[in-house]
Amino acid sequence: MATYMRQITALLLVVWIAAGLLVPSAEGAELKSATVAAFDRYIRVTEARMEDDLREGHFFFVDRFPDNRRHAIDAQLLRGMVDIQRIQTLEKGRTIPIPSGMIHHWVGVIFVPNATLPQVRAVLEDYDEHEKFYKPDVRRSKLLERNGNESKTYLQLYKKSLVTVVLNANFDVTYTPLTSMQAQTKSYSTRIAEIENQGKPDEHELPVGMDHGYMWRLYTYWRTEEKSGGVYLQVEVVALSRKFPLILGWLINPLIENIPRSMISGLLINTRRAVIERNAATVEPVVSSPSLGSHP
Repeated sequence: MATYMRQITALLLVVWIAAGLLVPSAEGAELKSATVAAFDRYIRVTEARMEDDLREGHFFFVDRFPDNRRHAIDAQLLRGMVDIQRIQTLEKGRTIPIPSGMIHHWVGVIFVPNATLPQVRAVLEDYDEHEKFYKPDVRRSKLLERNGNESKTYLQLYKKSLVTVVLNANFDVTYTPLTSMQAQTKSYSTRIAEIENQGKPDEHELPVGMDHGYMWRLYTYWRTEEKSGGVYLQVEVVALSRKFPLILGWLINPLIENIPRSMISGLLINTRRAVIERNAATVEPVVSSPSLGSHP
């Protein structure tokens, strides 16, 4: 019994120390210029890969896979499932170092049955309604400006795990039609500010880049293709956060693995739901007319 109690005490001590390290200190973390430069480099290499994919006929990330794996994923998508992959961009076969930062890079795809490209675009670009489509991850949303295929938007992002994180984020969004059946949308964060004491009288934004470092950049790439009686919808997400101490690897790694996966799954599933519900609402009910000779 004594040995068991010592083990429990040791475990509680490790958890207590880890929790103390996880909850950021008052000074938080600083976004350094070297971190920004490394992220920008990662994005350049990633977008070059995306352009290469288009030239090689790989519209979706799964198109890179062998035929048997790709067909298996497609069968799952047509049954309503979501495919999500954690990926990493390499430069000439080597990892791109991110000093004082971490890259979170994921791609997911879903199939929206009985939908068209314009219907999916209408949901993705209805920014004022995103707080309804994507709650609770999005608490507030607003279209700030639109000029043709370019938009400026605002989202208040919310996530509760070991800690509660609330962020005010602004984005520049560009929609590009590629063919009559294919399109892509790029969304770049231009400002992300962490909110401290959210919901309290002293709620305020922390200085941009001088916060707890939960998310410093968020870039999102959508690709949509209409075929097979619906629309395939892919989202690729690249985010930048602070680097956590190695001692927390056992605690942080599962969060890095599970939280982005659940968020991307929710993003895709909620988009599909919004398209389907909006389409159902626009279908006019069929009213049968009384036959000749009938009476009310």
